[in-house]
Amino acid sequence: MRVAVCQLNARDDRAANLAAAETLLERAAAAGADLAVLPEYVDYLGREAGMPTPEGVDGVVGTFFAETARRLGIWVIAGSFHEAGPDPDRTWNTSLVFDRTGALAAGYRKIHLYDVEIPGRVSYRESATVAPGDQPVVVDVEGLRVGLSICYDLRFPELYRELATSGGAELLVVPAAFMMHTGRDHWEILLRARAIENQCFVAAAGQTGDHDPGRTCFGRSMVIDPWGTVLAQVPDGTGLTVVELDLDRLRTIRAELPSLANRRLTPA
Repeated sequence: MRVAVCQLNARDDRAANLAAAETLLERAAAAGADLAVLPEYVDYLGREAGMPTPEGVDGVVGTFFAETARRLGIWVIAGSFHEAGPDPDRTWNTSLVFDRTGALAAGYRKIHLYDVEIPGRVSYRESATVAPGDQPVVVDVEGLRVGLSICYDLRFPELYRELATSGGAELLVVPAAFMMHTGRDHWEILLRARAIENQCFVAAAGQTGDHDPGRTCFGRSMVIDPWGTVLAQVPDGTGLTVVELDLDRLRTIRAELPSLANRRLTPA
């Protein structure tokens, strides 16, 4: 299984964002990727006032990525987009998974919302405009069990343990728009920790660079193996990297260091 992580600088022009995402997916397909992962809010990352009207999974964004997956013949995890939510004031932050035929294989609504107040540095309350999801999701990608998550979920290890144990995940994906000030110190460490403690591959696709209003994302999209080794990383700026997952290595690590099997504490 060859997996691509795509790094994007989405801004306040949805058409331009989708065109940039399409270009990265075309490059991923040309490089032989079976599965490509895009960042969080791949459709729009800008001022609230200019956000396109939220829509369902069969709207402009869902249709666009379904058609692109079908045309390129690859699996696409379309980062996340603003899905019409339970009330007019709040959307869901939703990741969609399309198979090689363009069929919708799974959808995941972000569970953990980024409500953070750091005096003088950042003030952000995602829950003011986004409703939380409540269901962990694992999808079968041609025999590979893929656990879905989005950005701030990364700080909640219990989600990934659920994906790996109850869901049987072998690959954990993390579409993100990780802030620069936390990304410098936490991004790689948290990704490697989730890989090590769950003995899974991790594919993290991030937004990069400046976005309106006054938001800068860290980027550094990467693929990590179940030992915690960074296999590949995208440099600053837009781009991608493609990695072939060695599932025999995953099985070897789980057999030689059976930490998942040795667990003593499990949820009630």
